[in-house]
Amino acid sequence: MSDLKRINSALISVFDKNNLEPIIEKLNKLNVKIYSTGGTKEFIEKLGVDVVSVEEVTNYPSILGGRVKTLHPKVFGGILARRDNELDKEQLVQFAIPEIDLVIVDLYPFEDTVASGAPEQDIIEKIDIGGISLIRATAKNFKDTLIVPSKDQYQSLIDLLENKNGETSIADRKRFALDAFNVSSHYDTAIFEFFNSDIEIPSFKKSYNPSNELRYGENPHQKGSFFGNLDEVFEQLHGKQISYNNLLDIEAAVQLIADFDETTFAIMKHNNACGVASRNKLVEAWNDALSGDPISAYGGILITNKEVDMATAIEIDKIFFEVIIAPSYADDALQVLKKKKNRIILIQKLFDFPNKQFRSMLNGALVQDRDLKVEVESNLEASTNIKPTKEEIEDLLFANKLVKHSKSNTIVLAKNKQLCASGVGQTSRIDALKQAITKANSFKFDLNGAVMASDAFFPFADSVEIANKAGIKSVIQPGGSVRDQESIDFCNEKNMSMVFTGTRHFKH
Repeated sequence: MSDLKRINSALISVFDKNNLEPIIEKLNKLNVKIYSTGGTKEFIEKLGVDVVSVEEVTNYPSILGGRVKTLHPKVFGGILARRDNELDKEQLVQFAIPEIDLVIVDLYPFEDTVASGAPEQDIIEKIDIGGISLIRATAKNFKDTLIVPSKDQYQSLIDLLENKNGETSIADRKRFALDAFNVSSHYDTAIFEFFNSDIEIPSFKKSYNPSNELRYGENPHQKGSFFGNLDEVFEQLHGKQISYNNLLDIEAAVQLIADFDETTFAIMKHNNACGVASRNKLVEAWNDALSGDPISAYGGILITNKEVDMATAIEIDKIFFEVIIAPSYADDALQVLKKKKNRIILIQKLFDFPNKQFRSMLNGALVQDRDLKVEVESNLEASTNIKPTKEEIEDLLFANKLVKHSKSNTIVLAKNKQLCASGVGQTSRIDALKQAITKANSFKFDLNGAVMASDAFFPFADSVEIANKAGIKSVIQPGGSVRDQESIDFCNEKNMSMVFTGTRHFKH
């Protein structure tokens, strides 16, 4: 027996009437009987199409200011009735319930209302009751009924009506049901997150639309997708599709640059900064950021917090890079940067990122507050006899921002608001420090008078001993080791200054 079912009747009740007209006209040509309510009914009537009021079926008016319109057994019975169940069929006749084969509905714009900053009562009124119930009921009975849960499925419905002349298969109906439960689950999650923003019960729910299929994941043999709307965060002016690895670096870059107010340029590679400098002029910031590690900068992600001008663009154009991010670009600078067709050029928009971050872990998820702590001078506790100079304090705070955004274990060496080198992702702090010193020396940096930042405390004095031999004169670290005094004593002996922040910045 064929699983094809003809659509003979439809219930249509939507908040947004845009693009609904072609569907109404197609249903009318197929002689589908249409039921509707309120504003949707008036819209259909203006098209000159016959429509039956739901109130005529239920013998009950819309009540409570429109809160209750379709919530009635004669509506839901016609949707949920199993067409191959004799008892269900008898009850449809007994209670004069019309069969409903197609339901077209959308939901009140709850998320848009929340985003608009509307008062709480307006937000509550946008919690859809009838629409969500119609979606769930029709999707549940996909064996017999077809659900169109949002305007995103309108074109799919039109194609279906045209290609199959008003008939649907079980595969068609099940696919639309899947879309319906995607819509309803996302909607319920948004409502939950709104309520949970104040109370915060320990439950993890996230839902992101739309989905963006990427070329692949971290490696070509892995599938990858991004769920979310990147257009809220960036405007892409030029270049190829953003990749999975690009997104990881872009996230790291955006979070790092957010901690800087003065003109700063950063170069990211594998989620770590390989070059950063703060200067009065952007071109100087770029040149000094690049000199931090011109080798690693190849194929990197570039980011700045100022408009890219022509002079800077000319210098940037001399190297190969994957992505550049800035709040804006001068017109002539943009023309220079667009010369390479694959370069991804992004404008970063103003966007409030969530204060929570999460990642999949084993058979669940890890959730934590984002590390938003940015140390300032008043947070620094001098632990040594020698106190850092004004210039050293500026460098210490600069280095501490970088250490916060580098993979642990990490050590950052900086001088004159320039990253000299960093040791990142090491299994010991000593290894991180040795890596940083070796790298700085390889690029001919003079570390005499430079500062050192550490993401966590020094368990022994060996780190400050090695730093002193390299020429480091000032140190910033969280403190908190039971052997802090050993590091303090060594610094005092060698006339080094050291400050404690009291805040660890692990990043894994």
